[in-house]
Amino acid sequence: MPNDGHAFWERTAGRYDLSMALLGGPLGPMCERVARSVRGRERVLELAAGTGLVTRAIAPEVGQLLATDYSEAMVAKLRERAAGDGLENVSVEVLDVFELDDPEGFDAIVAANVLHLLPDINAALDRIQRALKPGGLLVVPTYCHAQNMFSRSVSGVMGLVGFPGQRRLTLDSLESLVAEREFLIKERELLSGLLPIGYVEATRLLDK
Repeated sequence: MPNDGHAFWERTAGRYDLSMALLGGPLGPMCERVARSVRGRERVLELAAGTGLVTRAIAPEVGQLLATDYSEAMVAKLRERAAGDGLENVSVEVLDVFELDDPEGFDAIVAANVLHLLPDINAALDRIQRALKPGGLLVVPTYCHAQNMFSRSVSGVMGLVGFPGQRRLTLDSLESLVAEREFLIKERELLSGLLPIGYVEATRLLDK
């Protein structure tokens, strides 16, 4: 499925880590939370892995990790990081969430800081839900651009420079997106920062 943000991420892959120095205040606590959540899971998928900032936190905690992104430039950086960090249990692929199709199913899926970027959130969540085993774990920490007046102002400035956001979320609206589907919410927390991150963790309900 076309995504107007694709060209943006191809252009900015080389300076993505630098931008996280500005917006990444809550990134460290988020990575720690994600790593604890997936600990012991055997087969894990990471969507929108970018340059691998979250990947390096997840990899030591799981059996096998498939780290993916739809931007080829991001995936090139991701491969460099996985190789440089010696992450031998990590496979790296170019993958668009709208093309996700895995009948075997994953024990956990991590989609960090991407739900606010997707043009068709319902279609994306359908794909994610089908790719997750019943009882599997979904972790979707996401920047909450609408959480407060300050975050809305920061988001507005980002929009002026071409940031391809599709929606502005709060912790409550992020939780609702997940809870409306066949998921049981396990954890929710707001991680403060220039742009706060809403941390939501849920379990896919067992098939009836």
